[in-house]
Amino acid sequence: MNQFGRLLTAMATPFTEDGSVDYARARQLAQALVASGTEALVVAGSTGEAATMSMDEKLQLFAEVKDAVGNATPIIAGTCSNNTAESIRFSREALAVGADAILGTVPWYNKPPQEGLEQHFRAIADAVSAPILLYNVPSRTATNMLPDTTIRLSEVDNIVGIKEASSNLDAINRIIHESHDDFLVWSGNDADTLPILALGGEGVVSVASHLVGRQIAEMIDCVIEGQRDRAAELHARLTPYFTALFVTTSPAPLKYSLAKVGFPCGGLRLPLVECDPKSATIMDSALQGLTIDLPVPTGV
Repeated sequence: MNQFGRLLTAMATPFTEDGSVDYARARQLAQALVASGTEALVVAGSTGEAATMSMDEKLQLFAEVKDAVGNATPIIAGTCSNNTAESIRFSREALAVGADAILGTVPWYNKPPQEGLEQHFRAIADAVSAPILLYNVPSRTATNMLPDTTIRLSEVDNIVGIKEASSNLDAINRIIHESHDDFLVWSGNDADTLPILALGGEGVVSVASHLVGRQIAEMIDCVIEGQRDRAAELHARLTPYFTALFVTTSPAPLKYSLAKVGFPCGGLRLPLVECDPKSATIMDSALQGLTIDLPVPTGV
């Protein structure tokens, strides 16, 4: 059963001018995302600059966002790291403050073998009763979780799906068709959403949905309803923005675009930096003529 919906947003973390987490702005952003089509929020993932946040900051962010959106919108908390014991402890704490599910990112830096990945996620799943959404993003972790590993993990009751950002459609196709019947696959890259849906995937954990959530939701609905031409039209229209969001390290282009449309969410924490002039020009071009779905609060 799909517990999260088809359009999930990997939410940015707003910061104040002094670099602290802007929890009030995070509440506003979460509510605006839900108002523009988001069905579940991934909080403190890579788009949320989790690598530069303390655990205390993340815990307060989970609690604030959950309070802002209420029980109707699931919060998937980025709690898993390359330390299995710490991932278990932090996951339990996140669930205690209101998170509904756990984002199980493939461990980075220590480059575990496939057996290590499987044992890591089985240990976390054994320790928490909440749903776990796996996250395979080899461009950031330097480790690719192979389809066979994911397929075996799909048999674990509370491992309910995967955010697949490998862009390997052959591997993703295997996962979709060989995993347990209740195991679902969401695209981890906006540009891959249409082909993954065509293969039988469930939806997307999106970055672009910060600005164009309703249009992405419509594209997904068109695929489900067999309106292939309309889905392809929407995909083609949005692709320049999908591409521009990664012209430099994410989420710098996203935060740039949020500020440009009137919903600033602060800067970035080092070692990330704001868009360079060339990247900003590319983003400006992608934003020209783009219909913005995000409701912008007045007086900002």
